[in-house]
Amino acid sequence: MKYDSEKIIQLRSKKNKLNPYIPYHFLHEAEPGLSDNIETINTIFLTSRECAFKCLMCDLWKNTLDEPAPLGAIIKQIDYALERLPQGDVIKLYNNGNFFDAKAISPKEYPEITSRLSNYKRVVVENHPKLCNKYCIEFSDMLDGKLEVAMGLETIHPGVLPKLNKQLTPEDFSNAATFLNNSNIDVRAFILLNPPYLTDAKESIEWTLKSIQFAFECGVKRCSVIPVRPGNGVMDILQKENFYTPPSLDMLEEVFEKALALKQGQIFVDTWDIGFLSNCTFCFEARKERLEKMNLTQKIFPETECSCKNNYVAAI
Repeated sequence: MKYDSEKIIQLRSKKNKLNPYIPYHFLHEAEPGLSDNIETINTIFLTSRECAFKCLMCDLWKNTLDEPAPLGAIIKQIDYALERLPQGDVIKLYNNGNFFDAKAISPKEYPEITSRLSNYKRVVVENHPKLCNKYCIEFSDMLDGKLEVAMGLETIHPGVLPKLNKQLTPEDFSNAATFLNNSNIDVRAFILLNPPYLTDAKESIEWTLKSIQFAFECGVKRCSVIPVRPGNGVMDILQKENFYTPPSLDMLEEVFEKALALKQGQIFVDTWDIGFLSNCTFCFEARKERLEKMNLTQKIFPETECSCKNNYVAAI
């Protein structure tokens, strides 16, 4: 069965109740720069209008608004977070959607937003490839630092990508990356591990790596691997119907190691709330810490030994 936007919305639970004048989360962390230096990162998760694209696997809608935030609210959110965060080298403004969707964040707010970001050498926002437009350039020109746009490529599997309701082709992604690079804007890609309709571990790892390689060939400088999780309604149905299988921690480790070995660009894996990847209480924290060290250093560390790994057969 193909799930369209209407059906995906019907299967959802209720959204979280949010204050449009306060970001729903913010944090301070570290990430390697392109020159092997360590950069401090301030990430603000803005409370904004829900993304217009209803992707099959997405659960980010849970922390979004049905209507655009009032004019000036995004500024207040940024101020609220920055007053509580230490200074950083880089700032990420993630709005669970598309920063350059004028219905989500008004271009009228760009001057005030960018005035808050003058101390940051890099500004990262997220955006759908089909919404990479003149607003990207306008916003970039107002910044003192470098703009980086993070886009979801998800997968280049020809049988899977069309079913994700992403309304995207690999060519669309490539065209957007070319547009951004030609505008002196860096590109980051989000790649899925174990998207729905790709349930074989070996095949899933293979296509994750192919998608990473494709992204780098498009001029992407950084790739973030996202393990696909259940819990958004439609994904739970797909799991019951055996069209989706949660990835394992072993798979995430294998993809990370092989992607780092490519040495084509920076690779990160998402370690937020990845407890669902493991059933082992003995080794999980140590293995998560290893992944976080690899994120920070871009080097492969020795594997964590545990008897639970005997139940996993390496994909390659």
